[in-house]
Amino acid sequence: MKLSIGIIFCSLVLGVSSRGWFSFLKEAGQGAKDMWRAYSDMREANYKDSDKYFHARGNYDAAQRGPGGAWAAKVISDAREGSQRVTDLFKFGDSGHGAADSRADQAANEWGRSGKDPNHFRPAGLPDKY
Repeated sequence: MKLSIGIIFCSLVLGVSSRGWFSFLKEAGQGAKDMWRAYSDMREANYKDSDKYFHARGNYDAAQRGPGGAWAAKVISDAREGSQRVTDLFKFGDSGHGAADSRADQAANEWGRSGKDPNHFRPAGLPDKY
């Protein structure tokens, strides 16, 4: 649903040409791959306190692709945090559990998307591979 709204918005309001559409969609696809790579690396590393770093890095890498990548990073990040709030509600009720972590994740997401260095969140001792 968000994809179709985004496409309609871009074409009507921003006047994206057909060539611009190809570029935007290509960037969005590449940005989605960047987000997936950061998520996969986070799971593989399984390193304490590295969550915010991988959030920032995935968003940074995606946003470097251009407007399409930044858009994909925002949609994916918002969807992930939204789904986490729903699952937390089922697990913990209306206790507010995880709300602070979700806000911190979103701050790291925005940090990366804005072009700031994701290494700001890098925990000491995280292998150089990441």
